[in-house]
Amino acid sequence: MPSIRLLTPRLANQIAAGEVVERPASVVKELVENALDAGAGRIDIEIEQGGVKLIRIRDDGSGIDEADLPLALSRHATSKIENLDDLEAVASLGFRGEALASISSVSRLALTSRTESQEAASRVEVEGRDMDASISPAAHPVGTTVEVRDLFFNTPARRKFLRTEKTEFNHVDECVRRQALSRFDTGFTLRHNQRVVQSLRPAENPLDRERRVGSLCGQQFIDNAVVIDAEATGLKLWGWVALPTFSRSQADLQYFFVNGRVIRDRLVAHAVRQAYRDVLYNNRHPAFVLYLEVDPANVDVNVHPTKHEVRFRDGRLVHDFIFRTLHKALADVRPEDHLRGAVAQSQGRETTGMSDGYGAQVALSDVNRQPSPEPFTASPGQQPAGFSGSQRPPQHEWQARDQMAFYQSLSQGGGVDGQSAVAEAGEMAVASPTPPQGSGDEPPLGYAIAQLHGIYILAQGRQGMIVVDMHAAHERITYERMKRALEAQDLKSQPLLVPVSLAVSQKEAALAETHGEELLQLGLRVDRIGPETLAVRQMPALLRGADTEQLVRDVLSDLIENGESDRLEAVTHELLGTMACHGSVRANRQLTIPEMNTLLRDMEATERSGQCNHGRPTWTVVTLSELDKLFLRGR
Repeated sequence: MPSIRLLTPRLANQIAAGEVVERPASVVKELVENALDAGAGRIDIEIEQGGVKLIRIRDDGSGIDEADLPLALSRHATSKIENLDDLEAVASLGFRGEALASISSVSRLALTSRTESQEAASRVEVEGRDMDASISPAAHPVGTTVEVRDLFFNTPARRKFLRTEKTEFNHVDECVRRQALSRFDTGFTLRHNQRVVQSLRPAENPLDRERRVGSLCGQQFIDNAVVIDAEATGLKLWGWVALPTFSRSQADLQYFFVNGRVIRDRLVAHAVRQAYRDVLYNNRHPAFVLYLEVDPANVDVNVHPTKHEVRFRDGRLVHDFIFRTLHKALADVRPEDHLRGAVAQSQGRETTGMSDGYGAQVALSDVNRQPSPEPFTASPGQQPAGFSGSQRPPQHEWQARDQMAFYQSLSQGGGVDGQSAVAEAGEMAVASPTPPQGSGDEPPLGYAIAQLHGIYILAQGRQGMIVVDMHAAHERITYERMKRALEAQDLKSQPLLVPVSLAVSQKEAALAETHGEELLQLGLRVDRIGPETLAVRQMPALLRGADTEQLVRDVLSDLIENGESDRLEAVTHELLGTMACHGSVRANRQLTIPEMNTLLRDMEATERSGQCNHGRPTWTVVTLSELDKLFLRGR
């Protein structure tokens, strides 16, 4: 066996660079974070050949003293932490003291800096096998400029793994986009091969922030976004989440920041997916820009050298806070929120926004959402069967034991124009009249004027023509009512005549034993009868036909990965969604105008009415401006 020997400083730095410096974008990230930690109000980034030939980053921060310049390029040298207490409550973006040393070991690096107390700037350069730093005087304003040339010139094996110039610059552009979204108070300029790609001035107020988000994420995102602003004990969540109708085929518009640091976290991703669970179409991804503010002592950022991952002290608290905040925000979305984005897009910005000089547009989404207007309510005794407008049926009529009867009633011909569980309970319904046209308090979805092929409802609103898929809309209304009924009476359990025995790992068995009380609250009783054996003795009554073994294994898998499980709720809601789908009004059912109007009013009063249970849209709008374009009006 070879003898043990100490690695040279250069080789040690190059090994560390393998973790920190993956590509040019990694260099940009580390240097921009240093500039932000120095209090920069303006950061200029210049790139050549995708960052392989040159990366120059200039800031107007506090600068580095001449005496500290050689030390700044040394490994494990930092001004941001001093002892273990500082490490346990890191408030800065950088703290490891590895970035400059790692970068200088795989490139030709020059750093020029001046502090406010110095009359002249100093320049330090590192190049060569021994990485000796040479210092010389230079001309430079207060702040710092870092030049990184010929990246990986001395490690050709690493350079072979770089992609094309366009691909590498796209990664740099994405890195700058994240940093610009993390710090609204800082201006950014990005140039590639002498061409300006991004130019962002500091955003000091909410409107400027929306402009920056619109510039970086697309104006359509802002037009279709719901503003989030919520606080709990020691936690604050704010930002923007897109409406479900603005979902994406890829998870390429998801930005989450913890105390100004962009992160990728499975716990956060799970909370967001759970909030969007029954409003997204198959394999679609939500879009969001969210900021979580938490006490630095309650989050550990010293998890990975790239600092993209964090670990929360109380992960369950953070998960529940994110989920409940987003879930409530999406539930409060009403048709007028969808209309705002649709109208903004159709009018093409030229009449709805003004340029801020940086290519962004004034956002149309209000910073503080106004409460939804009260929907039109038909007079008592004039509600069609199956719909109740803003007047919800008495709770006892929607107990879980009546769900199957309600489903059977609808599938046998009940629904909008037939008898339903509500009518059977004693509320005989007569079609409600259509409110007068042109009234000042016109509801968001307008008033029905016709039915198309027995499938779609055509309504007239002040924005134009609204087309509603009546089956999808009725499906969502029924589904939400069934969920409310289930929540009101809690989840009833049913003992199994023959307990189901499961062979599991010791970790899974211990987990089931530890979370026994929580599982029981969900209607699931699981006992540990051996080191690697579980017995399922009780199941939710509504899920008596489900695969018991697979369900329990899925629940345990969720507990291992996320610390909690919503599997039972998801399966229950999936069953209710199926019942609602099969029980909703079908195609070729002829509705009267008052019945259509009552359906529209119920949509305006129902949570998440913009999508059916499967995530498909329930309605869309064709604006007057779009109709004018079709017929060349005003040309």
